[in-house]
Amino acid sequence: MNAKHGMHNGGFAVGFLIGGLLGAATALLFAPKSGEETRAELRHKGEEVRDKAEDTLHEVRAKAQSAAADLKHRAEEVQTQGHVILEEGQKQLAKALGETKKAAEAAVEPAVEPA
Repeated sequence: MNAKHGMHNGGFAVGFLIGGLLGAATALLFAPKSGEETRAELRHKGEEVRDKAEDTLHEVRAKAQSAAADLKHRAEEVQTQGHVILEEGQKQLAKALGETKKAAEAAVEPAVEPA
């Protein structure tokens, strides 16, 4: 039985050694890039992110400027409409005052005439 256990122990050691060698070879084949390659890739990715951020910033600025111009145009239209309404109201008020004045004068004249 000892011989049998010895073979199992030896087989385990050989299997462990072969597994270790295969693992080391796999690790070398799939090892990460060198530091220089990694830094270059990080720099490239950073530039891509920066470019995308700049593009997004330009788009947001353009949309904000467009919205501001639209808002300014609408405000000018409202201001113009307000002036038109104000002028129309002033005309109606002047007309109503003139009519009231004429009516008051007409009402006062018969009362003032000598009898």
